[in-house]
Amino acid sequence: MLKDITLGQFFPGSTVVHRLDPRIKLLLTLVYITSLFTAKGLLAYVLMFAVLLTCLSLSKIKPRTALRGLRPVLIIILLTVILNIFFIRGDTVVFEYRFIVITREGLSTAVFMAARLMMLIVGTFLLTYTTSPIALTDGLESILNPLKRIKLPIHELAMMMSIALRFIPTLIEETDKIMSAQKARGADFETGGIIKRAKAVLPLIIPLFISAFRRADDLATAMESRCYHGGEGRTRMKVLKAAGRDYAALLCGAAVFTGVLLLRRVALW
Repeated sequence: MLKDITLGQFFPGSTVVHRLDPRIKLLLTLVYITSLFTAKGLLAYVLMFAVLLTCLSLSKIKPRTALRGLRPVLIIILLTVILNIFFIRGDTVVFEYRFIVITREGLSTAVFMAARLMMLIVGTFLLTYTTSPIALTDGLESILNPLKRIKLPIHELAMMMSIALRFIPTLIEETDKIMSAQKARGADFETGGIIKRAKAVLPLIIPLFISAFRRADDLATAMESRCYHGGEGRTRMKVLKAAGRDYAALLCGAAVFTGVLLLRRVALW
């Protein structure tokens, strides 16, 4: 299960998506999320699914890799579907037994909500799949740069977010190693009920926290030894500069959002 968590992983490549400006990819991700939550009706969701498939194809990320990131959150998706099925009321009753009432509106909402969550997770993961942590930090800092006028530490915030994403795969690997070591000593993480499994995971927390603090201390020492003092006076080896493909991608994003708005009006009719 831990190996299925792909958030924060970067897959190097030279595709069109990889070569996009990180600022543009951040903006397009925001447009994609907004479009998903704005979408209403089957046609709008088909459009968003087609956009997601196109992005995966252009980035050459295998669908198996993208879907693997859904496994850790399947329980949340299933719980969301169940809640929508049983608690959304409508006029068309499909099934009724005592206090259990399932309507067509509830089923429709559950299906669309599940599709929205899955496309949201895969779409946002695509950002980290195709963008290195350094490029992501530079792009985020550039976008938030106007906030420096109100004395916000933008560089430090962007750096912390980037380091957090970067260390997710590392901590997952460390957790897997600790679990393997505990299993070799007779620990059991796979049998029993939920409460028993939760108690079995408790011994992992202390060594994982110790390892995380040790890595954080080593990283801080390495940054200090290299005279790191934040973003003041800092230069970059690669200066971000938007190209023609970046503006074309923005136009495509604007077209998709406009299409979702138009399809939403059609769905309301």
